[in-house]
Amino acid sequence: MTQAPPTLRAPVRRPDREIVALALPAFGALVAEPLFVMADSAIVGHLGTAQLAGLGVASALITTAVSVFVFLAYATTAAVARRLGAGDLPAAIRQGMDGIWLALLLGAVVAALVQPLAPGIVDLLGASSDAAPYAITYLRISALGVPAMLIVLAATGVLRGLQDTRTPLYVAVGGFAANACLNAGLVYGAGLGIAGSAWGTVTAQCAMAAVYLVVVVRGARRHGASLRPDAAGIRASAQAGAPLLVRTLSLRAILVIATAVAARLGDADIAAHQIVLSLWSLLAFALDAIAIAGQAIIGRCLGADDAPGARAACRRMVQWGIATGVALGVLVVAARPLFLPLFTGDSLVRHTALPALLIVALSQPVCGVVFVLDGVLMGAGDGRYLAWAMVATLPVFAPVAFLVPLWGGGLTALWGAMTLMMAVRMLTLWLRARSGRWLVTGATR
Repeated sequence: MTQAPPTLRAPVRRPDREIVALALPAFGALVAEPLFVMADSAIVGHLGTAQLAGLGVASALITTAVSVFVFLAYATTAAVARRLGAGDLPAAIRQGMDGIWLALLLGAVVAALVQPLAPGIVDLLGASSDAAPYAITYLRISALGVPAMLIVLAATGVLRGLQDTRTPLYVAVGGFAANACLNAGLVYGAGLGIAGSAWGTVTAQCAMAAVYLVVVVRGARRHGASLRPDAAGIRASAQAGAPLLVRTLSLRAILVIATAVAARLGDADIAAHQIVLSLWSLLAFALDAIAIAGQAIIGRCLGADDAPGARAACRRMVQWGIATGVALGVLVVAARPLFLPLFTGDSLVRHTALPALLIVALSQPVCGVVFVLDGVLMGAGDGRYLAWAMVATLPVFAPVAFLVPLWGGGLTALWGAMTLMMAVRMLTLWLRARSGRWLVTGATR
């Protein structure tokens, strides 16, 4: 990390080049992360069905636990970008260090809790007697890497706030490669089985955290920022992240409800739902990359007291979100004959998934606006409104989703409810963006 060039503090009127420069590496880093689970699944899958089932249960738990704390990245990005925009790079790095210390504390608590609770949690998720021992083993070992995973989230937020999305891309790609090699060597070469997969992932995550810490610590020393934990700063980071935690939990609840309803519709419907949801999640990565660029650019503009620049950047990024959504929707429609056979040879599952895929395609422009405005308001530090808007969306979606099995329409109707949910989110976010109340300038909100 070097001294921010003057262009970083200049007003942003047409930020096309900057959006692309930030969003493309961010997209690469976002896609690299799920590959950890895919690599684990591919390697462990050859050990046996019970081992793969155990991995599925344990990895779902770990992924959920870590995703709940994604606010460590989002809140840190906004806070650091504001300080950078104000021209105070040492304070920006100091703000980032507070987020990293908070990540370490939260990670330590989660890791400690998982060890005694692992058997009960695995049983609660309904793991079979054959799969449960493997799930417990993987969960207990991989939980040791949760502090490193959360440090990675917070440190990624630091670098994004400093307008650097390339370093997270390099670290993510390197971490994925190391994870794959370690897992293969420990699972088969060392004969450790599923425990080897867990240790390989923990080692890769710790290595990623170490690389991030080296980068941040070097920047802190170069610019005279303190590395010591500051109770007030850590508390402020937690307070800034709390509303985003509420938002994330509400969104996770919506996804869980959707899966539960799909399961009630029948085996073909739940299988098709998993296919459609996986595609929806992949498309979300592309749109979230623009949102990450929004967090960094908006936070910096507001920190530099450039409200007109922030509004102009918001408008342009919404245009990017719509255009990207249209392109993704067309791509889904064009690729559907190739996409579905990759997941299933069951004609009934394909027939069930096809109408839902078309709904997903049509909804992508709406999703583009939602993701971009989400990123804009996060960059502005408007977490309380985001929490309220997400909590308000949940009771709109839930009754409609639960009525799908009664009213009929199957999976198509369920994804219609998902589109309704995104439309409600778009309305609440658009009203906030239009009001201008998020345009609070200064080094801190």
